[in-house]
Amino acid sequence: MTSVDEAATGRRDRKKRQTRDALAAAALRLVAERGLDQVTVEEIAEAADVSSRTFFNYFSSKDEALIGDPAVDSARVLAALHAAPLEVPALDAIRLALADMIDEMQADAGIWVLRMEVIAQNPALLPRLVASSTETERAITGALAARTGLGPDDGYPALVTAVTGAAFRVAMIRWAASRGRLPLADLVDEAFGGIAAGLPDPRSTP
Repeated sequence: MTSVDEAATGRRDRKKRQTRDALAAAALRLVAERGLDQVTVEEIAEAADVSSRTFFNYFSSKDEALIGDPAVDSARVLAALHAAPLEVPALDAIRLALADMIDEMQADAGIWVLRMEVIAQNPALLPRLVASSTETERAITGALAARTGLGPDDGYPALVTAVTGAAFRVAMIRWAASRGRLPLADLVDEAFGGIAAGLPDPRSTP
């Protein structure tokens, strides 16, 4: 591929990303204003200045536009987890694997905070979110089992996955409550640090 071809590909990819982001932002704003059942795909597409056909080039449904595509983030986290040196402990490896995604979330804090508010206000979105999270946690558990050389029946990989997933969710909730003003990376580090320390009772800390 020539440099001209690479530049053209880069422009197309950026344009696609911009269109996808515009559709997601439009969906979130409209649903936040009107409610989930009061917004159509056609209205989302119109607000993003594209056709309904274009909408379906990026999302399979209105719900997917609202919650994003967890499979994409899952694939990135898994790739980063596999790339982490094997001597890195499991807890630290997961934190490293989350680093790029956390930085991107912080850069798009406004949209992410709005997304979390929309999900909280529309419980009908939760089953899809839970299902995707379950698939991601299963994949991370498998990756941790491979890293540690443990068998499929060992509880350690599943426990690390569950605990770090809960820590990340707590950090995100605190982040959203601050309207994105507190650095997400710091909140995640605090949560993971608490796990690493064994979650000591704060009342016993001098």
